[in-house]
Amino acid sequence: MHDKHVIDATPEQVNAWLANGEILLVDVREANEYAFERIHGALLYPLSTFDPNALPTEGRKLVLQCGSGKRSLMAAHKLQAAGHGQLTHLAGGIQAWKAAGLPVIRIDVQTGRVVDDGRR
Repeated sequence: MHDKHVIDATPEQVNAWLANGEILLVDVREANEYAFERIHGALLYPLSTFDPNALPTEGRKLVLQCGSGKRSLMAAHKLQAAGHGQLTHLAGGIQAWKAAGLPVIRIDVQTGRVVDDGRR
């Protein structure tokens, strides 16, 4: 497979882009993972059913995201095979995002309630 360049973005870069409305963050994890914990503003397009033509690619730059960075790279390669150019993904995925101290929306396993760490 011909591998074009996929850009690694840091959690801080992705957070700034999201805050400015510059990107469309696409989470390629599965629905159960997304339901349990997600980045605010991320859209779910699971890798298992990933269709490059189904993504809304107009307007904002796409940034792909998963749990650790592996599946987002696979999704980037699928998009490139479908004719999309240079792509960006969140290096290290949601694990790196949380390690950087950035907020997620998650299910509290004690109560079953949704917790938005980004709400002040």
